[in-house]
Amino acid sequence: MSSSWEKFECAMLVAAVRQAPSVHNTQPWVLELPGRGASLFERLDRSLPRHDPTGRDRMISCGAALSNLLVGVRTLGWDVDFLPFPDPEHPDEVARLVIGERRAPSELDLARYEAIPRRQSYHSPFASTPVPDELRDDLIAGVAAGGVRTRLVHGQQEADVLAELIGHTGEVLREDRGYQRELSAWTGAQEPESRRRPSLPWTLIRSTTRQPAPEVLAARVSRETVLLLETPQDSRQDHLLAGCVLQDIWLSAVHAGLVGSVLTQPLHLAEVRDGLVERFGLAGVPQVLLRLGYPFDLRPPGPREPAEQPEREGSAS
Repeated sequence: MSSSWEKFECAMLVAAVRQAPSVHNTQPWVLELPGRGASLFERLDRSLPRHDPTGRDRMISCGAALSNLLVGVRTLGWDVDFLPFPDPEHPDEVARLVIGERRAPSELDLARYEAIPRRQSYHSPFASTPVPDELRDDLIAGVAAGGVRTRLVHGQQEADVLAELIGHTGEVLREDRGYQRELSAWTGAQEPESRRRPSLPWTLIRSTTRQPAPEVLAARVSRETVLLLETPQDSRQDHLLAGCVLQDIWLSAVHAGLVGSVLTQPLHLAEVRDGLVERFGLAGVPQVLLRLGYPFDLRPPGPREPAEQPEREGSAS
């Protein structure tokens, strides 16, 4: 057995990680591949002080990258596990892979790996065809990590609550000038015309985002499949594992013909998080919302350009 990754294996793992979703596409990680090992590091210089003051979304993004990395290693034919935050003296190392014995990739590994380049954020309304209950239940049942719990937002009452909280988020963030400056700096002043959509909850909340009437927003939410991921605590490890589970579900959904997008903006407001806990009767901490459905049309994803970053020996981002 070779003591280091082959060149094509490095390229495959780097590409898988690079295509992970991240907050405002900041790609806040560095991947190192020493010998036949791998470590994922957090990039604090990709912080978003107004959108993500605690770094929660940044760590969820790292969790999604970790999911892609694990899928890539398994697809290469290796058993693998990981240690979260393995070195207290280097807290920026968020995960270190433990490479095991050779084994054939499972059908699930291959399905998720095949979905990596096809996954993209779909901010449009979905087609009217509902996600079958059996498929939805399979997606939820197919993942588990560190106590992360996935629940469906179900029923008109919960749709009404979520719509109310999303609407409140829109009102707050549209008037937050610091947030708007940061959003424009990372995503551009305007989205391309072909990607603009008229209103919440499917778009980034810009100062020009139109706010639909509460009953309209509630009707839209009720027609969608919206999954809420919650964790036992609110630690960095909880955030990392939530991101890993999020991406596992998303990749499986893409393989099944679905599209999706993530909502975290509402959960940065304390009153929204507290409202979800109280009014949904949650036992844990809400971390992220994932909406899933069938597309009206699905344009191929555009290229993901990595932002410039300093070279680091034995590393890739």
